[in-house]
Amino acid sequence: MGIKCVYTDLDGTLLGKGASLFRTAEGEFTLLAARALEACHRAGAEVVIKSGRRRAQVMEDARLMGQTSYIFEVGSGMVIDGELTFLTGELQPLEGRTIHAQIEETGAPALLLERYAGRLEPHSPWHANREVSHLFRGLVDAGEANELLGAEGHSDLRLVDNGEIEDGLHAFHLIPAVSSKAAAVSAHMRARGYAPEDCIGVGDSAEDLDVAPVVGRFFLVANADVPAAAGVERTEAAMSEGFYEAVVRAIAESR
Repeated sequence: MGIKCVYTDLDGTLLGKGASLFRTAEGEFTLLAARALEACHRAGAEVVIKSGRRRAQVMEDARLMGQTSYIFEVGSGMVIDGELTFLTGELQPLEGRTIHAQIEETGAPALLLERYAGRLEPHSPWHANREVSHLFRGLVDAGEANELLGAEGHSDLRLVDNGEIEDGLHAFHLIPAVSSKAAAVSAHMRARGYAPEDCIGVGDSAEDLDVAPVVGRFFLVANADVPAAAGVERTEAAMSEGFYEAVVRAIAESR
């Protein structure tokens, strides 16, 4: 049987300190993440990045790993073998207007920045040149923010906490309410014909954790700042070393 696909987050999961493939959580040099990718290749398992990063960034990361599928901007978009799909419901790119621009026109990003002034700000410089999501950094309660969005007539949007980035601050994405990493993983599985038991997921955030119900096995790396739900496994190691631990264990135990 074996594992056919590994869905993994990038920052804080596959990548170590400084967003490096070759660093541990503490910044020491390691080849473990690369060896985990080699193990996937030897086992015939596809590796799909599911990241909050922009499409151009994720495309290059996927290319460097020799993979042809990837999920970008927190599940807002997916590319499979060069074919792009925006998983954003009725919000689709219009001539001369990206989905990002359409969200800007609703006033929702300005509402959040005004209400949470001093606690939320654009995540510069990575907030620029995005196709869908508005990217912020700060420390707010996403549930509270989504209640605010709903009360102000923006229930078709949601603020996603995509995990800690530095100094206790978190990355937040404002995206269409229908978009999620879990929905994108499900869409990729349907396109490839994978069953849940064929797949595992690895991540470090609440948004990653939502993928757990749609795959056969899910791992949170040790540095994840969210509690593991029932049936979710937590690795002993953090970041890149935790990714290696999850992948090698899953491949070995699936045989």
